[in-house]
Order: sequence, then C-alpha cells, then structure tokens
Amino acid sequence: MSYKSVLHPEIFVGKNIIVTGGGSGIGRCTAHELASLGAQVILIGRSQEKLDRVTAEIEEEGGKVVSWSVDIRHEEGVQAAIASIVEKFGVIHGLVNNAGGQFPAPMESISAKGFEAVVATNLTGGFLMSREVYNQSMKQHGGAIVNITADNWNGMPGMAHSGAARAGMVNLTKTAAFEWGPSGVRVNAVAPGWVASSGMDTYEGAMKKIIPTLKNNVPLKRMATESEVSSVISFLLSEGAAFINGETIRIDGGAPLGSAAWPSPTKARNVETYNGFHLAELPDVLKENEES
Repeated sequence: MSYKSVLHPEIFVGKNIIVTGGGSGIGRCTAHELASLGAQVILIGRSQEKLDRVTAEIEEEGGKVVSWSVDIRHEEGVQAAIASIVEKFGVIHGLVNNAGGQFPAPMESISAKGFEAVVATNLTGGFLMSREVYNQSMKQHGGAIVNITADNWNGMPGMAHSGAARAGMVNLTKTAAFEWGPSGVRVNAVAPGWVASSGMDTYEGAMKKIIPTLKNNVPLKRMATESEVSSVISFLLSEGAAFINGETIRIDGGAPLGSAAWPSPTKARNVETYNGFHLAELPDVLKENEES
C-alpha cells in the first residue's frame, strides 16, 4: 500500500520541503504525503531515533527523504541547520512548522519556566525556522510556509501557555505574509482541533480520561484523522493555493461553534472520514476506550 493523497501525484516533484516535528503524529503523516507527491522531504526533530524510523518508512516506499536532528528553540542550531540544508539542496521551496508540545495545567500553577518552554516550542521555534528559511533561501527564490497552530478561539483553559503561543502564531503568520509577500513567499497556517494522533498518548491522569469524550463536543461526533490535516497543509504548499496568503484554516469539525442554548445531538449521521495515510494507527488512549 502507499499514501492515497487527494492531490496530483507529481505536484511536488523537484520541490525541497522541510517538515519540523516530522518524527511522529501529524508531522510524520505530512512527510509521507509530501514524499508520495514527489517532494524531497527534509525532516527536522529532536529525536534522531524517531526521525530514522520515519526516514526508513518513506525510503521503503521509494520516497526521497533526509533528516536533521535540531532543537528549533536554539537560534544558532537553527541557523546552522538551514545553512547545511541550503548547501545540500540549493533551494528550500516549502516549510511546515509542525513541531510543538505542551502539558495540561491550570494557569495558576504554571511556572515561568514551564510557560516559557511551551512558548519557545510552539512559537519561538517556528519564528526562528521561518526567519532563517526566508533569509537563507526564500527571500531570493520565493516559497510557501505553513504554520501549525490550534483551536484557541475561545481560549485554552488548562493550557494557557499553549493557547498564548498558538494565538501568537496566528498573528505571526499574518505579519510574515504581509512582509514577505513581495518576495513571492506565502505564509499560511492550519488550526487543527482534536486529531486522533499519537500525541494523545503523551497525556496522563485526568486529561487521559477526558480524551475519549472529546468527540462529543464536535458536531460531526468524531475526531479528525491525521490525513485530514495533512491534506490541507499539502494544498497550502501547492500551486493551487498561489493566492492564499496570511490565512489560518480551521480543521476542527466545527467544535468551537457550540452553544449551551442549542445542545448538539449525541450522534451524527452520514459523516464521512478521509484517511489516506496507510500507516495511520489509532492512539492507544482511543483503542482502550473502544475495547472497554
């Protein structure tokens, strides 16, 4: 089996595209889709072991992929990595700022160190990657950047640090789109809601118990697949999105639209799911719920 993308199979032939956080979850799925569409994929992440696993998966299917172990929060490391990538490939055509992470906690108990760490991962790292890709390649050659944010429209109770960072990324996307547009660089973002991805297995305690119930707050009564996020990312990188700039596309099934005055039914009918990722796996936390 191979990736079943909704896009033309050769749409990214000759394109060099970086995917941060490419060792798992949405990043892994996106890397597979881009490779299946002909891209030279450049994986970036902190865990070389995870990167090696995804690299082997893509190579086994005939895709082109390399990896760099980089902590995107460190400016000098990012600068050096992008310089090496440019030296090897010449031009960077696309960047997916997917790397991120957070931990659940009430705002009153988040330390300054914890707050800064989450902001560094979800906002500062994306800024550094974007700036260096622009300065070292896209300023001269153009390109497309897609940032990954999250459903933060109604605040993010229990994750104030992540909500602040994600909201910042939405605004950073708009600013970059305006400033870099004259260089032929488009900058957009996607805001996934609840996605059935491996990241859900990183949570413990009360949050782990809540995860299987999250779908009840979505009008479609299900979570997104990784492919449903990857397909939008891939489209925004493609020539078909050539006049989309500075936008954040929500991929949340309409979850933020609820109202206490109009309760949502417990079940939905005629709901379709798209899953083009042949290696997709249900998170353990959702498997446990199905088995119970």
